[in-house]
Amino acid sequence: MIVVVKNGTDKQKLQNVVQYLEAQGLKLHISEGVERTIIGLVGATQEQKANLNVESLEGVEKVMPVVTPYKLASREFHPEDTVIQIGDLTIGGNELQVMAGPCAVESREQMLEVAEMVKASGARILRGGAFKPRTSPYSFAGLEEKGLQYMAEAREKTGLKIVSEVMDPRSVELVAEYCDIVQIGARNMQNFNLLREVGKIRKPVLLKRGLSATIEEWIMAAEYILSGGNEQVILCERGIRTFETFTRNTLDLAAVPIIKELTHLPIIVDPSHATGKWNLVQPMARAAIAAGADGLMIEVHPDPLHALSDGPQSLKPHKFEFVMKDLQKMAQAMGKTL
Repeated sequence: MIVVVKNGTDKQKLQNVVQYLEAQGLKLHISEGVERTIIGLVGATQEQKANLNVESLEGVEKVMPVVTPYKLASREFHPEDTVIQIGDLTIGGNELQVMAGPCAVESREQMLEVAEMVKASGARILRGGAFKPRTSPYSFAGLEEKGLQYMAEAREKTGLKIVSEVMDPRSVELVAEYCDIVQIGARNMQNFNLLREVGKIRKPVLLKRGLSATIEEWIMAAEYILSGGNEQVILCERGIRTFETFTRNTLDLAAVPIIKELTHLPIIVDPSHATGKWNLVQPMARAAIAAGADGLMIEVHPDPLHALSDGPQSLKPHKFEFVMKDLQKMAQAMGKTL
């Protein structure tokens, strides 16, 4: 349930409400918006709710139940959009961020080359997989810590932020040590032990939607991270599995405005994994921005034909440059900067 504080209530009255609720043994989540303050009661039992007399306190406008199973991710709990600050860039505000780079980190030379190229085209975040979950156990599975070191070196040389995936709860601290954003991949969206571990770190977490996950299941996965104390969650729509086989997955762009309506969390779109075809990345990236996405994740490789992972969906650097110039027009039309 949530306690809505009257607009204009002074700090002392608000503090009295907070102290009363804490005295009942309740865990609180306070969201101070432009128009009003919302106090969320997290994990309150039915007995605790029944014994509350909070509406009699000065400054309380009303008490409302929260009907969704996700509390901390809900816009009811947190009416204002969450904007995540990572150094000098933001995700969730007026800036559109593009995370670009190869699916897999293959070598030091590759990462340094790609980093320079995507930066020159306007990307501000470098993506790359050091730990790769692969369908086949015989496929290239990443360079692990050495790959993270190559990404960190690319960051030092270019100033780009870096994002990479973590697959194992035991590797969370290692990946978080190197990365500015820690990614949970689609196959691990419901790896609850992993979600609990990234809930303990104080680094932004990029949570990709599972291959067959409903929107509610996806938000509930985010709730695991939020409930651990990490409020820096970025959602990523990357396509879901349907009966259609022409594309790798089916990009659910309706998820973007739905997430915006139901939650306060920023959402980006990955048109590369969603389509599996490099020639579909540009139109789907345009559509994502038009739908209200806060950013994009795009795969870029200097030699897609010989890529060790996901070559068919990767853009060559010169094509990525063209796409970025095109997307600037779409961003401007949406009142955003890219």
